Amino acid sequence: MNKIPSVDLRDFLSDDPARKQKFVNEIGKAYEEIGFVALKGHFLDEKLVGDLYQEVKRFFDLPEETKKKYEIEGIGGQRGYVGFGKETAKGFKRADLKEFWHFGQYLEKDSKYREVYPDNVYVSELPEFNTVGEAAYKNLEKTGKYVLRALALYLGLEETYFDGYIHEGNSILRPIHYPPITQEPDDAVRAAAHGDINLITLLMGAQGKGLQVQNHKGEWIDAIAQDDELMINVGDMLSRHTNNKLKSTIHRVVNPPRELWSTSRYSIPFFMHPVSEMKLDALENCVDADHPKLYEDTTAGEFLHERLVELGLIK
Repeated sequence: MNKIPSVDLRDFLSDDPARKQKFVNEIGKAYEEIGFVALKGHFLDEKLVGDLYQEVKRFFDLPEETKKKYEIEGIGGQRGYVGFGKETAKGFKRADLKEFWHFGQYLEKDSKYREVYPDNVYVSELPEFNTVGEAAYKNLEKTGKYVLRALALYLGLEETYFDGYIHEGNSILRPIHYPPITQEPDDAVRAAAHGDINLITLLMGAQGKGLQVQNHKGEWIDAIAQDDELMINVGDMLSRHTNNKLKSTIHRVVNPPRELWSTSRYSIPFFMHPVSEMKLDALENCVDADHPKLYEDTTAGEFLHERLVELGLIK
């Protein structure tokens, strides 16, 4: 496969069973073959997307000392600001050429996870940054819920199988700024080749070249979405849970040609995580004589902690 398939969530949401099944088949096949799709018909409108990018750019344009006051010690970068060069992809020695922000789950008042998740961090200089970020988070979470419902049907599960696991899940919205490259990168890239940790990732900002996906032949394919599309990929948690039936695909963000080094790049992925107690044990109907069990049993919380240590965010 040499291009990313495009699907439309409105097919799944329609009252036509044939259209709904068509979406289930298309997205399931794409995730078995390459692990990425471009999705139209999501819940982010054009104005919200524009407002979010405007606020994100305003934040990253703040003075360094202002941004640093939002870098919270002791939480593994799970909320607030993470400065340039702080994250290194698994298996790499050079830090990625990026800085980023984390919005986390918006919990109900009586939620048991209030003692577990760090509080969201609010930027006093940019009040709209906080409100627009929350609106984007909730609409991406809603989109992800229906994608997972389609995948549940594809896997032969009850349609709402994932709903309870993602309600108040430990999901993260991460606006990323890849600053202009001012000197020879010395083998560092904007984001080194990696697989995502979570169930699925919904990516805003895959317009234009930079993001690349590795197909099963080991070839790197440019993953470019249309303006009205989100790029959505399978993460390692879902890959483990399905015994690699649905594939977590290695991807990267490469440096631009030298003539574009002076430009910034922004992207905004939503990492959809379940609650930490979700078991990631291989689903029974994904294991058979031809597909033996590939991974040790673990929970989402244990797996996340292990990976954050590997990324250098938790010591």
